Amino acid sequence: MPELPDITIYVEALERRVLNQPLQRVRIASPFVLRTAVPPIRSLEGRSVVALRRLGKRIVFGFEDDLWLVLHLTIAGRLHWREPDAKLAGKFGLAALDFPTGTLLLTEAGTKRRASLHVVQGEAGLRTHDPGGLEVLGCPLDGFAAPLTRQNHTLKRALTDPGLFSGIGDAYSDEILHRARLSPVALTQKLTREEVERLHRATQETLRHWIEVLRHEAGEGFPEKVTAFRPDMAVHGKFGQPCPVCGAKVQRIRHADNETNYCPGCQTGGRLLADRSLSLRLKKDWPRTVDELEELQAGPRG
Repeated sequence: MPELPDITIYVEALERRVLNQPLQRVRIASPFVLRTAVPPIRSLEGRSVVALRRLGKRIVFGFEDDLWLVLHLTIAGRLHWREPDAKLAGKFGLAALDFPTGTLLLTEAGTKRRASLHVVQGEAGLRTHDPGGLEVLGCPLDGFAAPLTRQNHTLKRALTDPGLFSGIGDAYSDEILHRARLSPVALTQKLTREEVERLHRATQETLRHWIEVLRHEAGEGFPEKVTAFRPDMAVHGKFGQPCPVCGAKVQRIRHADNETNYCPGCQTGGRLLADRSLSLRLKKDWPRTVDELEELQAGPRG
């Protein structure tokens, strides 16, 4: 799912292309993508884009007369910029927004249709789509600590809760926790002041770093390589690969469709965290360290 850095770069690219431009036509290819009927989406046609915002993991287009189009890409939704009046993108094409400067295509890979468009009137309507999480870039330490420690959750859950923190998901939370040298299952109300400070600093540094990386990658072009798995990430998507800091093999915790990646050397003092599926299978034989896990995987020696 595109997260804060990805959405930031999308917004910047869109500002250069559609700000102060009239929306000439809306084409909807999938009936599932449009989730509102009032105001009608056709009411946006002929009106100019006067603002663009990031709202959590959503992209918001502000139009004349205080109308707003809220786009949520969710997991597999992506945006593409093409020449004016470009064709919709085959079976993955959900919608197209036509401007004098070009066409914005919304696509979604796979069969699950989760990406959505909502049209709302006024700031009050827009607030109904705001999860309410803290904007972490630029926030002071105490402002960060307050939602973090409000309830006793694991760090992974807290960072990815859109009601607590805005725009952070699985990918960047893994990178943040690795930079902070904190376990994903550490409890928020058990953190020391120094650990909260480390997490605050790591959160801001990680997000700023990736915004700059993606900004440099896109240049003046439109961001087409939006992915949660990047070669330069330290742990996310790197299961079994060496940590770039200490060399320990990156491990994972899997739960349903979600996966948490972490380095036992940097984050857990060498201890393996229980993965639900393996824990149920191995039970008391669950290894405590990476060395024990590798011995288990190697099987009995001759």
